[in-house]
Amino acid sequence: MQPRLSVVVRAVVAADEPQWRDLWRAYLAFYETELPDDTYRETFRRLIAGDAGMFGLLALSGGTALGLAHYLAHSNFWNTAPTCYLQDLFTTPAARGQGVARALMQAVFAASDAADLCGVYWLTAETNHAGRMLYDQVGVKTPFIVYERAA
Repeated sequence: MQPRLSVVVRAVVAADEPQWRDLWRAYLAFYETELPDDTYRETFRRLIAGDAGMFGLLALSGGTALGLAHYLAHSNFWNTAPTCYLQDLFTTPAARGQGVARALMQAVFAASDAADLCGVYWLTAETNHAGRMLYDQVGVKTPFIVYERAA
């Protein structure tokens, strides 16, 4: 196990766009996905503005971004309080195993608690073994299966 890094987790700010974009591209590449440049621009604009309850965090060490988290707060039918969906979580390969993803998740949990949201949930690929090792420590695997609309 590698030594833990000293990281600061904070909200994404306008000056972070180049580092954020590099991290998000790497995250999407992990899931074999590419998006048009206008999607990057609009997503970053929404993160900075907090539009529709969308938020972004960066984990930094020495000014270098090592990871990101995107989450959103939304209403739900099973509770009167909104809930939190942790949509994206990514750390650079060099930062893995050093507490960066855990720090990002703890920051999302803290933001959810501070906003009185009723919980935090997330999805991952069944094949994301490294991520699931952490998720098994900080969460509870549910029996639900995700479907998407057929084309």
